Amino acid sequence: MTVLKKLATTLGLSMLPAAALAATLGGTEYAPQYDYREFFAAADGKAFRVVLAGNPFPGMALEQAAGELLAQMQVNRPQPRLTFTYDQPGERPRPDYRLVLLFDPANDMGAFSVCAGDKPRFKAGTPGRVYMLAVYCRNDLALSQTTAWTDAAGPGDPRVGELFRELFPVVFSDAMGLRPQSGGSIR
Repeated sequence: MTVLKKLATTLGLSMLPAAALAATLGGTEYAPQYDYREFFAAADGKAFRVVLAGNPFPGMALEQAAGELLAQMQVNRPQPRLTFTYDQPGERPRPDYRLVLLFDPANDMGAFSVCAGDKPRFKAGTPGRVYMLAVYCRNDLALSQTTAWTDAAGPGDPRVGELFRELFPVVFSDAMGLRPQSGGSIR
C-alpha cells in the first residue's frame, strides 16, 4: 500500500508544474464572417497589429510591460509566420486587421464596441492576476473574442507565455466548422 501512495504522490507532484502554468479561457464567440483562411492570408509573413488597453501590471510602467508582453506573444504566436507589432500605421489600412487586448475591462465592455473604437472602460483588477478580453477585429467588426486569465507576477512570468499559447488557437481558430460555406457547418 505504501508503494501505491508513493506512486500517487510522485505522479501528482510531476503534474503540478503543468497545472500551475495553465491559463483559463472563458466563453468564445465567432462572427458568421470569421474565416481562419482570411486571417492566415492577412497575417502570414506580415506585421500584425496588437492594440493594448489597460495595464495588467499596475506596479510597472505600461511601456515596460508592453515590451515584455510583445516578446511573450511573439514566442507563442499562432501558426502564420507573423510578427506582432504595436506600430500604428500612418493611415488606417483597409481592411484593418488587429488584435485588441483589454486588461481588466468593465463587465459591460463588449467586443463590438472595442472594434468600433469606443473608449474602453475598466474595472479594478486583482493583484497578481492577468485578466483580458481578446478581440480579433477587421475594420469595425469583431470576428472573434474570448476572455482569458492567469496568475502572474509580471509580464516575463512563464504563465503569461502559457496564456498566449492557449489563447491564440482560440481567437484564431482553424476549426473546419467555423469556415463560411463549409457545408455541414457545426455552428
